[in-house]
Amino acid sequence: MRASVTASVGELCKVELANAESLMAEVIGFDHGSTMLMPLRNIEHIEPNANVIALGRKMKIPVGEKMLGRTINAMGNPFDGKGDIFPSNWEPIRIFSPSPMSRPNISQPFFTGQRAIDGMLSLGKGQRVGLFAGSGVGKSTLLGEIAKKSSADINVVALVGERGREVKPFIEECLGDEGMARSIVVVATGDEPALVRIRAAQTAITIASWFRDQGGDVLLMIDSLTRMAIAQREIGLMLGEPPTASGYPPSALQLIANLMEPLGCSEHGSITGLMNILVTGDDSNEPVADTARGVLDGHITLDRKLAEANHYPAINIGRSISRLMDVVADKTHVEYAGRLRNILQTYDQVADLIRIGMYQQGSSERIDAAIVLREQIVQFLRQRPGEFASFDDTKANLFRIAEAWQFS
Repeated sequence: MRASVTASVGELCKVELANAESLMAEVIGFDHGSTMLMPLRNIEHIEPNANVIALGRKMKIPVGEKMLGRTINAMGNPFDGKGDIFPSNWEPIRIFSPSPMSRPNISQPFFTGQRAIDGMLSLGKGQRVGLFAGSGVGKSTLLGEIAKKSSADINVVALVGERGREVKPFIEECLGDEGMARSIVVVATGDEPALVRIRAAQTAITIASWFRDQGGDVLLMIDSLTRMAIAQREIGLMLGEPPTASGYPPSALQLIANLMEPLGCSEHGSITGLMNILVTGDDSNEPVADTARGVLDGHITLDRKLAEANHYPAINIGRSISRLMDVVADKTHVEYAGRLRNILQTYDQVADLIRIGMYQQGSSERIDAAIVLREQIVQFLRQRPGEFASFDDTKANLFRIAEAWQFS
């Protein structure tokens, strides 16, 4: 929409409709003297030359303890049927990145309750990690399991561009009562305007930042960065930006870095980020995935072949890495996790020969040991939904397997 009002980017405007109602919109740019607006809900009853009133303010959202257990939209309004929220605090949606020199170093471990992650891909409080997954490989279930049992005080979950029919199943089945009790879920479905989908992620970050400032350790989940970038692609192309890789304008890929930088540790608390990246056709080198990998502090790859083999969670250890494991895990833990990777790699080198019966047992002591220990590793990495693994148990099981490997 275009209007001849004087307003700054991000300012709210009210558009008067033909049916005597009004529509909220936000300024997104300018073009030849006209102010460009994007509506905050689907457009109906708009006519040419509709009256536009600049409100002189930007959007604010509710924050605070009363938000826990609630599902809200991108504007902070509840729609879970539990009544209004009467918060004591309101915050403008703003994404603030602290100075790099003022950030405390990440030094404390963050536990997820998942053996494959805590044992092989140890994370730290304030780390930002990408969950790279195609469709139907169990990412929502994994996010829900982590939300239930992680060492975070509070979960803030942004469902960006989600299918409407999947919102309730995620809340009721993946999060459940246990996960929802300490979570705030921000939802913008795929049929909402592009700006609303982006605002859902920004609203979640604003809420997470408030809880961090109060001294909390927050787990922020965004599902997904890919759909958020697609929304920014719509806005960028509308504003006249040139399309680049796969049609994404520069602002779409830059938005990923802009939203990830505010995460991390502060002198008060931490925001640990777990970002879902949808890899189209399981191509982890497409532009959004490639950009995210360069911005984030590690990546966890879910493998379709593992999912098809009923291996949950379907984490491909060989294609996953935590860049901060050496910092938050002790030296022996890091060494023993490396041993398990060596075992898996040794087995993979002759996996085809084993499948067709061409490998003769006794040909290599190293390979014979890898065949025996690989099955133990697979059982270690598998974890049923609802099964919690304490860090002490995870570490003990990992050490037991690693100590049986006597090769360098």
